[in-house]
Amino acid sequence: MSDQFNLAEDLKESAHMAKVAYQALESKQGEDIRVLDIHDVSVLADYFVIAHGRNRSHVQALLDEVEDKLAEAGYEIMSKEGMESFTWGLLDCNRIIVHIFSEEARLFYNLERIWSDGKKIDPSELA
Repeated sequence: MSDQFNLAEDLKESAHMAKVAYQALESKQGEDIRVLDIHDVSVLADYFVIAHGRNRSHVQALLDEVEDKLAEAGYEIMSKEGMESFTWGLLDCNRIIVHIFSEEARLFYNLERIWSDGKKIDPSELA
């Protein structure tokens, strides 16, 4: 019973992290923001948060805003990838992974198709 409680609490915390990231992206007009619940199909994370920016500066602003808002909420960024190119960036927060792309890079990588086994989440469902 204790393990199930811990799992439920962990998922609730992950959902809150995803909500913080979603709201940060929304506040900076991130494009086509998606949240995928992947906890049943992967050990990588519980959620992917995916968005794209209009140009390199916008991608950078989105990455900075998500990083700042997660830090303000007390969440640590475990690693960052792709930050130099500003066509794609990844923030790994252990329980959630935030992917921010240029529109072209997003179409190329098509994470929504690759992770189609994940459940698309309506942001209003996040804790």
